[in-house]
Amino acid sequence: MSTADRLTDALYGLGWSTVKKLPEPAAVRLGRSVADLAWKQRGKGVLRLEANYARVVPDAGPERLAEISRAGMRSYLRYWMESFRLPAWSAERVKTGFDCTDAHLLTEGIASPRGLILALPHMANWDLAGAWVTTKLETPFTTVAERLKPETLYDRFVAYREGLGMEVLPHSGGTAFGTLARRLRDGGLVCLVADRDLSASGVEVDFFGERTRMPAGPALLAQQTGALLMPVTLWYDDSPVMKGQVHPPIEVPETGDRAEKTSVMTQALADVFAKGIADHPEDWHMLQRLWLADLDPAKGPS
Repeated sequence: MSTADRLTDALYGLGWSTVKKLPEPAAVRLGRSVADLAWKQRGKGVLRLEANYARVVPDAGPERLAEISRAGMRSYLRYWMESFRLPAWSAERVKTGFDCTDAHLLTEGIASPRGLILALPHMANWDLAGAWVTTKLETPFTTVAERLKPETLYDRFVAYREGLGMEVLPHSGGTAFGTLARRLRDGGLVCLVADRDLSASGVEVDFFGERTRMPAGPALLAQQTGALLMPVTLWYDDSPVMKGQVHPPIEVPETGDRAEKTSVMTQALADVFAKGIADHPEDWHMLQRLWLADLDPAKGPS
């Protein structure tokens, strides 16, 4: 393991071992201070976040974009402070930490024998939403995690999410899709963060007026298993309680081959994500290149 990898792993380990012991007001202040410091340094991640927000809020001038990116970093660090502290939260704190609009769609979907796929963008704290599902709704689910480097950091994230009641499969390796399909055929719940393609097989969609790729997995799983596919969007306000919206299911088109159906369904997901992100841009934590124009090697690094 390289020195940089050891340092990264040690810092995350420090977060989970130390931040979770802080009183909640102290953790909130720490997160805001770290966010403001990172924002002022104008590093690569902050600049990429701001460039992504420029697509979401195209009429925003430099001053407004700076305001949104500062709020975005604060939201992003709130996510991390909550994540470091979630293993120490009581069941009651988890149950009251998320307010979900149209939760009846979720509970009806869970009760359905068809199986249910929830698809989310990188908004607010999807881990908290997951912990709420396993705690308040008493429903376990299966998800997929990107294999992080170093391997010890990936192991920390898997242990953290499994501790919240999730079954976690590695994104790489080729076996995740089959396992997810089996869980759905058994009437289970699958949750996938689905606004950024990590493979070479993503589906091209229009997203805020430009082309990008999003994962085909949610749409393919729905077609192959008959499971319901529901988008979920999340956001923060000034309260300690995260907010969320469960959206109506995305139906499988009646006509077209598998690729055409997948394209239509993934575009429908992208449209729901875009509406949620436009309503709460600062809670979309996309610090990576996303649009195809930015992924063009001729444009150089982000």
